[in-house]
Amino acid sequence: MQDVTIRGDVIRLGQLLKLSGLADSGGEARMMLEQGDVRVNGELEDRRGRQLHDGDVVEAADERVRVVAS
Repeated sequence: MQDVTIRGDVIRLGQLLKLSGLADSGGEARMMLEQGDVRVNGELEDRRGRQLHDGDVVEAADERVRVVAS
């Protein structure tokens, strides 16, 4: 599992997918979400604007990343 450090308390799911390298662009992130390829804390998620907080785990493309607030 990869930790992704963010500044502040919140990041949107679409931004995290790009920041972590799971998606190369916003369009790719949107497509992943529409196809049902993304889970947040084990639950299927399709909202690009979903707010993520410290400790949330995102799974996509057979990878897992955890949000770490600084």
